[in-house]
Amino acid sequence: MALLFAITGCRSFRKDCMKSLFAPYLSFYHRSVQGLNWMQSPLLLLVRLYWGWQFAQTGWGKLHKLDQVTAFFATLNIPAPHVNAIVVALVEFVGGILLALGLGSRAVSLALFVNMSVAFLTADREAIGQIFSDPGKFYGADPYTFWYAALVVLLFGPGWISFDRLLGVFQPGKERKKHEGNSPR
Repeated sequence: MALLFAITGCRSFRKDCMKSLFAPYLSFYHRSVQGLNWMQSPLLLLVRLYWGWQFAQTGWGKLHKLDQVTAFFATLNIPAPHVNAIVVALVEFVGGILLALGLGSRAVSLALFVNMSVAFLTADREAIGQIFSDPGKFYGADPYTFWYAALVVLLFGPGWISFDRLLGVFQPGKERKKHEGNSPR
């Protein structure tokens, strides 16, 4: 303890002495957090572009192979397999394009997330059942990365680099401040 007081120049263990001791570390931490926060939007842009493209491609493929998708849905005992094949293909194709653009991102992400959740429940139910006993099976399942990407955009929004931002739909600072006033203390 004497060494601590000698290094900081404090004569007693007070709050201001602790502040002076940790000030450089706190300053570095705050600068690091600001830098990382600045990188959120570019990361969300990359997620949206890559997974939007992937969704659009899979939707396009399903639209061009509706007979095969319908037959697959029938083997999974999905009701009205042809209608559901069309709906899923359109959700993935149009939703993927909108996701990549960052237009209607939260609504689109919700639709894609539900779509992928249903894919998990119908085509990869075994993977969900082994989420804790064999997690590799869960995150190795085909719908997982699509499901996760949709969840990330649903929870964090499209970021600043999006059409939602240009249209004033997504404003992270305003959303955060609006909800901070309603939080219990």
